[in-house]
Amino acid sequence: MERYLYTAMGGALHTLTAQRIHANNLANAGTTGFRADMERVAAYQVEGAGFASKILAQEQAPTTDFTPGAMETTGRDLDLAIRGNGFLAVLDQTGNEAYTRAGNLSVDADGRLLADGKEVTGVDGPLQVPEYRSITIGQDGTVSVVPVGGNAVLQVGQLKLVNPAIASLQKGDDGLFRQQDGALAAADPNVVVESGHLEQSNVNAVDEMVNTLSLARTFEVQIRMMKTADELSASGSRLVRGA
Repeated sequence: MERYLYTAMGGALHTLTAQRIHANNLANAGTTGFRADMERVAAYQVEGAGFASKILAQEQAPTTDFTPGAMETTGRDLDLAIRGNGFLAVLDQTGNEAYTRAGNLSVDADGRLLADGKEVTGVDGPLQVPEYRSITIGQDGTVSVVPVGGNAVLQVGQLKLVNPAIASLQKGDDGLFRQQDGALAAADPNVVVESGHLEQSNVNAVDEMVNTLSLARTFEVQIRMMKTADELSASGSRLVRGA
């Protein structure tokens, strides 16, 4: 009976984690450049005397679906999408380099170039953009402006575009990617960006809703299994005491 209970309990724990992951995917179905997560489990042998037959499903770190999202044409000069593989380098909240596919750029009051609110770093460090009449971003990530009061094109700098091995990347709780060994990715001149476009989230909202509903039903069944196992165990104990 304990095996029955452990099986149901392990399944319920996995289902709760899967619900959290799919709910987060669904919440980010409209987030620029978002990559969906997928749950991952492995068999876990419960340690201790008398638990030789007790095996639970142990949660592993979620994996990421790196399938590109659809391209959306915006016509906005500060929107960019990466064509094919690659990432844009930004600074996280702690000031460390991380990587994103979100190309919805903006310039703050201090002239800092931001990507979804995070400071963009160039190949030579953070980019400082002067007041401008017009701004363009080339396919190689070169940022150029025509300053206010001038007519000549001024090259501000070049975005740091990287293309590390997908297997080396780990997604953080902030949605940014970092190399698992902590090393910084080198700039890759072969990464190409398309100005005036944004990459949509690769989340399929319909699939995520179906998965969420299915997981909710699965969790209900697992809870009933746990309750049944408890009732059967109690009945067995009463029979033993009655004997």
